[in-house]
Amino acid sequence: MKKMKTPACYPILFVLLFGFLYSGDLLSSDKIDIVVLISADAEWKPVHEHFARFKPGSTPFGEIFSSEIQADDLRKSVVYFHGGWGKINAAASTQYAIDRWHPILLINCGTCGGFEGSIRINDVLLVRKTVVYDIVEQMGDPEAALTYYATTMDLAWLTKPYPTPVVESILVSADRDIRVDDIPELKKKFGAIAADWESGAIAYTARQNQTPCLILRAVSDIVGVRGGEAYGDPKLFEKRTAPIMKNFLDILPAWIKAAEKLFGPGTRPSRQAPFIFQPGP
Repeated sequence: MKKMKTPACYPILFVLLFGFLYSGDLLSSDKIDIVVLISADAEWKPVHEHFARFKPGSTPFGEIFSSEIQADDLRKSVVYFHGGWGKINAAASTQYAIDRWHPILLINCGTCGGFEGSIRINDVLLVRKTVVYDIVEQMGDPEAALTYYATTMDLAWLTKPYPTPVVESILVSADRDIRVDDIPELKKKFGAIAADWESGAIAYTARQNQTPCLILRAVSDIVGVRGGEAYGDPKLFEKRTAPIMKNFLDILPAWIKAAEKLFGPGTRPSRQAPFIFQPGP
């Protein structure tokens, strides 16, 4: 019998087809090991480009891609989820991800604005605590309102030394860019060195669901007495955000390996969520 020669392109086509089919299978699963939540559009763009050869899934908030990450002997299913910017999208998409995929670990990677003189461009914050600072309470105790939504991150499951350089810090959040006049008070009152829009809502929602959460935010721009260097210049923000997000994709396996303690037998969370979204198809 004549032996047929296999065209050189077949193995590549098989890998691409298998990856496409497997990705779809993961997206339909209701149990994913890790959800990586990405907020801003500029932060999601490099992730979308990274997975461009695969067809994304959809949610009420944004696109999703799925894959597996191999970190030494640890192999875990991952969904990358564009949750949207601002506290409303951040809280809602976090709850959606928890209800739909029941992850063992929720990771938020993104950017933040740094306070001049306190931190440098591209420094990565490992967030230890979040505070939502734009709450204005005039009927009761304003400090009690701030405390209610503040979240101290339980990171006891992370193995030290950490796999990549980080600055362990509080991160303050508000539905607005950093105002120069606010910086002295944010430093004095909270010990803050940077701020963003979403981390406070993500951390709070994860805590309410008893879902371990890791927040890594890199400084994309600095705000100081002369204002914000990216204010009025969104192209600068996008230019700096692209390599930041590509770096997060590169170092993610190492951080997942550092979270290995979470993935032992019987570690999948079992909880009753405070409110339930009905996941789409």
